[in-house]
Amino acid sequence: MNLKPLKGQHHVSAITANAKKNYEFYTKTLGLRLVKKSINQDDTSVYHLFYADERGNPGTDLTFFEIPHAGHTYKGTNSITLTSLRVKSDEALNFWKNRFEESGVEHDEVSHHTGRSTLGFRDFEGQRLMLVSDENNEGVPGGRPWDKGPVPVEYGIVGLGPVTLTVSKGEYTAKILMDVLGYRETRSFAAYQEGQPDIRVFETGEGGTGAEVHLEERNDLPQERPGRGSVHHVAFRVEDEKELNKWVDWITKTKLPNSGFVERYYFRSLYFREPNGILFELATDGPGFETDESFENLGENLSLPPYFENQRDSIEAKLKPLDTKE
Repeated sequence: MNLKPLKGQHHVSAITANAKKNYEFYTKTLGLRLVKKSINQDDTSVYHLFYADERGNPGTDLTFFEIPHAGHTYKGTNSITLTSLRVKSDEALNFWKNRFEESGVEHDEVSHHTGRSTLGFRDFEGQRLMLVSDENNEGVPGGRPWDKGPVPVEYGIVGLGPVTLTVSKGEYTAKILMDVLGYRETRSFAAYQEGQPDIRVFETGEGGTGAEVHLEERNDLPQERPGRGSVHHVAFRVEDEKELNKWVDWITKTKLPNSGFVERYYFRSLYFREPNGILFELATDGPGFETDESFENLGENLSLPPYFENQRDSIEAKLKPLDTKE
């Protein structure tokens, strides 16, 4: 089958128990723009919040499902354990280190462990995050930070960087990445924990920070029990609907159980789990978030895909008000 390579990260979706505090952290502390305030289309009683660059370009979205009663995350394997966010330069990491210290954000020191300059940090629920410098990046270009946010544009977050998958059986996931999704293995770096295998790096498309997956095998941990501060799934970029339909055929042909074509209105999707149980999504670059809101007003009101519009009154009645108008 003539499939075009995946283009890199599309979005990462995580879990929060507090939409209001989540909104404040990701917009006011991290300077991301809320480009869509919507609902979880599989459970309309909870918010789905999309943070991104100025207009939600593909590859820049970090999204959250609000699950108010979500419990504690018990960290472990067979999960997405680190989401990285790209900044333009090594200098930007120094800006962020100072900003985190002033804001009381839990953070590590600037490191070069992965082969790039990085700065690990956690949000108020323990979400595992890392800033990664694009200083020497030659791969997938980043987006454009929102110039009306609280962070100077030159230091702003420009998109998603590598995601780390931590699994109990590394070869199973590696086989899916390479043989099914067409990734290539490019390098490795030392494990964070002594005595564990090196972390393997896979990339797709143009490569670089926006198109890498880091695969960590751990034999010393139980399986993760997700809760607030955990990641639900990672999505990879597909050019358009025509290409996505080819992927539906291909994934089905490989005998992997999958969702088939799913209409998400702002993009179209396909979901499946790799053998260690991590949920993967393939998502189209378009139509995008300006389908139902203007660029100037993105994220200000509750947006519902047309097929939920007739339920607006009952949906809004179940949601706790969340003021996202500046």
